[in-house]
Amino acid sequence: QPPAFGFLFDVDGVLVRGSQPVPAARRAFQRLADGSGRLRVPVVFLTNAGNCLRSDKARELSRALGMQVSPEQVILSHSPLQLFSQFHQKCMLVTGQGPVEEIAHNLGFRHVVTMEALRKAYPLLDMVDLSRRPKEVPPPTTGFPTIEGVILFGEPVRWETSLQLIIDVLLSNGNPGAEPQDAPYPHLPVLACNMDLLWMAEAKMPRFGHGTFLLCLENIYEKVTGRELKYEALIGKPSTVTYRYAEYLIKQQAEKQGWKAPIRRLYAVGDNPMSDVYGANLYNNYLKSAQQNQVRAGVKRNPQAASPQTEDYLELRKDFNSSVESCDSILVCTGVYRHDDGVPSKTEQCMSKAAFHGHRDFCFDPSLVEASYIVQDVNDAVQLAFKKENWS
Repeated sequence: QPPAFGFLFDVDGVLVRGSQPVPAARRAFQRLADGSGRLRVPVVFLTNAGNCLRSDKARELSRALGMQVSPEQVILSHSPLQLFSQFHQKCMLVTGQGPVEEIAHNLGFRHVVTMEALRKAYPLLDMVDLSRRPKEVPPPTTGFPTIEGVILFGEPVRWETSLQLIIDVLLSNGNPGAEPQDAPYPHLPVLACNMDLLWMAEAKMPRFGHGTFLLCLENIYEKVTGRELKYEALIGKPSTVTYRYAEYLIKQQAEKQGWKAPIRRLYAVGDNPMSDVYGANLYNNYLKSAQQNQVRAGVKRNPQAASPQTEDYLELRKDFNSSVESCDSILVCTGVYRHDDGVPSKTEQCMSKAAFHGHRDFCFDPSLVEASYIVQDVNDAVQLAFKKENWS
């Protein structure tokens, strides 16, 4: 029987903790694979990590799971940016960690400026660390390109440098060495990947994520200008754009395997109520409302959460006709979300209005962080989905 369902697996806190595999992960994938090690159902690895290439993450997952994972099965926080072709020819400032220049080129961006290149071109801008201040006044910078947009791939290492220089670029309309003028508004386009406030590594407590960096940037910009920082797009979980792209890859995978049955249901397995559960539930609402021609379910305002250009692009692909009817969220207790005494009936963290861990551009709705199911680990999640599907 060809499968009528597929899985979207988060990585950190579900399959691995830092560099260490979660013990239940290999057991789960032994269930998912046949005797020759080939997956019996379509699977996409949907992570908000973004400091590497898809091929690197696929190799990492292959080692952790003891089976072959292809780059086409991996969606990083920045992967949908390859659809944003209207920015591919612009000169973009990129921030984050890892090979950000290579990542940007791999996504289709032709003209890229790194934070380090900008800092070296304008050494007087980076003034917090006394040891990095120039000892003498440098000569004027000439020939440096005008920046036309900003891509925030993930949390940088030196936050004070990135916060300062990004603000400089926005206030100067891409010319941070120029004499100050009235700050332009709307400012240059800003595209941000990964809104996770927190994430889970080997430490006992969650660590700051890119969402924490964005929170700092937004508040500084508003404090300095009196205006709200706007995003051209926010991608990565929980954005519907990312889940739409995941559905597209699930369908491609099913077709490649020769499975004729349409994929009707997705099971999104994650450890973070505010990205994994919220995103899956938001996409489930999107699927339900799309059937009624209402494509913006649960989003406070359109440009931030789902780029209309991306939606149109995916809608217009001749080889992509959506068959998926639902996306169930399954929360595991091996990462950000933990419990000590049994399995709770409701998620209690990250969902009170006083401590809303989601991004400011996504509406506060407690129902969106209520998982469809809560289980102990990813192996239990797979068993649960198999039982619902009557899958042997």
